[in-house]
Amino acid sequence: MVVVVGMLVSFYSKSNRNAENSVFKSLVSSTETYGERFQNQLEGVSKAGESVRILLENEGTENTARVTELLGVAANAAEVETVLYSDSNGAAVDQAGVSLDISGTAWFQEVLAGEQSYIYAEEVQSVAVVKPVPADAPQGYLVLLYPMHKFADMLLNSGYDSTSFLAVVDREGNVLGTSGSTTNACLQGGNLFSALETENKDNVRLFRNRMGNGFRGNITMQTGKQSQVLTFAPLSANLWDMVLGVSESYVDRQASYLRGNVKNMVVSLLIVIGVFFCIVMVINIVGKIRSNEKKKELEDKADTDLLTGLSNKLATERKIKEYMGKHPDTQSMMFLFDIDNFKKINDTMGHAFGDEVLRSLGKQIGAIFRASDIVGRVGGDEFMVFLKDIASDEAILKEAQKVEAFFKSFQAGEYVKYKATASIGVAIFPQEGEDFETLYKAADQGLYKAKKRGKNQLAFYRDRASAEQAGSEE
Repeated sequence: MVVVVGMLVSFYSKSNRNAENSVFKSLVSSTETYGERFQNQLEGVSKAGESVRILLENEGTENTARVTELLGVAANAAEVETVLYSDSNGAAVDQAGVSLDISGTAWFQEVLAGEQSYIYAEEVQSVAVVKPVPADAPQGYLVLLYPMHKFADMLLNSGYDSTSFLAVVDREGNVLGTSGSTTNACLQGGNLFSALETENKDNVRLFRNRMGNGFRGNITMQTGKQSQVLTFAPLSANLWDMVLGVSESYVDRQASYLRGNVKNMVVSLLIVIGVFFCIVMVINIVGKIRSNEKKKELEDKADTDLLTGLSNKLATERKIKEYMGKHPDTQSMMFLFDIDNFKKINDTMGHAFGDEVLRSLGKQIGAIFRASDIVGRVGGDEFMVFLKDIASDEAILKEAQKVEAFFKSFQAGEYVKYKATASIGVAIFPQEGEDFETLYKAADQGLYKAKKRGKNQLAFYRDRASAEQAGSEE
């Protein structure tokens, strides 16, 4: 009891820690899922643009009307609001045919550098998906602008509290797009690190290092009177990260819910164990008084064939083996017999009457032997009798005659008297078998002889005077 209670207390303590860890893991998994959704959206835009890029490369860009038409196709396929084609000087045209000069934008300078396929265009609050035309020696660029206001819908119906937010952040902490709460203190000024550094200098340094190394995980930040848990996971696009921010109270509520289930379970188990202990003590006291009697009763039931009241097959075999082991040199004999044409009895008289024949046989055969002898039913209509300590051949023949005489007068049935006969095989221990298996095979061969000779008789495993011969000599 002390060990079990100690284990439960230890389990409860570990469960408290595991509950919080489970919530943190769930937040990481959710953040990665949001990141995958965002990346899939960008990849969808990229695939739509690739088809148009190939057409521009094959057809050329001299025909402005055709270029504008293809840009419209790309805008519809990618489901974005703006698609541009620009030469290397920043002279661009959109899908509406409007000419634009983007040479002075910071993001176009990154396009010219050609280091990234996805570039954040702060001026238009969009991610520029860039496709050089042609791909190997660009003379111009197909640019599809994914608006970050589409990302703003990602956290809708998430189940988080109203202060939660989702943000795409670069490695310098700059917030590129948000979903959920826009007034969260972490987002003020457009840079996570700057917004948090005053109150969380050491944690921000750790946060920056872990994000810079491409790790994923959770970190707790203090913003005024509120603690927040920031969960981060890297994106494959441009070394950006997806950051999910939730209040620490949300984490506590989720962990408390998990702990509550464990607590209720532990309390219930302790109550059950206490009640169980009391019941066991009472049962133990009463049980000690009746244990020997009950044990014997149960053993007898387990060893008894329910139909005949004799020992069942397992019990018969076990008892004979035990006797053989203790008396290896004491002459004994085994009878193995089954009822002749028992199937015919079942078919003509019915299975209920067949059971009555077996029941009558079990009751009557058990009465003609000593209480120390072993009598059992070992099959459907197969019975085994093991007679202990049969000292002489005369005693063997006498017992054989007794069994034969029994079946001469055996009748079954309460209202309809039915005379049933049996074929009987006999083997002598230890001469014809020093172990159970060998002796059983010998008796079975004797049974086979009896059946072969016409049934309704007894046959020994080895030739010796039969009961009938002994009777005629007398």
